[in-house]
Amino acid sequence: MNAFRLLLVLIWVVITAVTVVVISKHGLNLFPVFFGDIRAMDWRGQFNVDFMSYLALSAFSLMWRHKYSPAGLLLGVIGFFGGALFLSTYLLIVSYLVKGDVLELLLGRERSAEVRAGH
Repeated sequence: MNAFRLLLVLIWVVITAVTVVVISKHGLNLFPVFFGDIRAMDWRGQFNVDFMSYLALSAFSLMWRHKYSPAGLLLGVIGFFGGALFLSTYLLIVSYLVKGDVLELLLGRERSAEVRAGH
């Protein structure tokens, strides 16, 4: 678990550093560039579609883990737009809240209890 947590911190630090540099050079002009690359139908656009699919899977995973509750829906939206910067923060915090229990980290408290009980 400590290696996983270290990876989450590393991801957060690297993405934050790159984001600060990109914003300082190019401003907050993300969406026109992102969707412009997709419209160009080149490899950057392909990567953006792939990445957006990852964001959708991440968002639905967060919503599912929280049983599509209002908080879960909000976390999903934040996860979609916040990407790995948000997800690394979320997973790091939750990893401590669940005391390193990977099953609970992935499934949530109720579902992990059901699995353990054999249901």
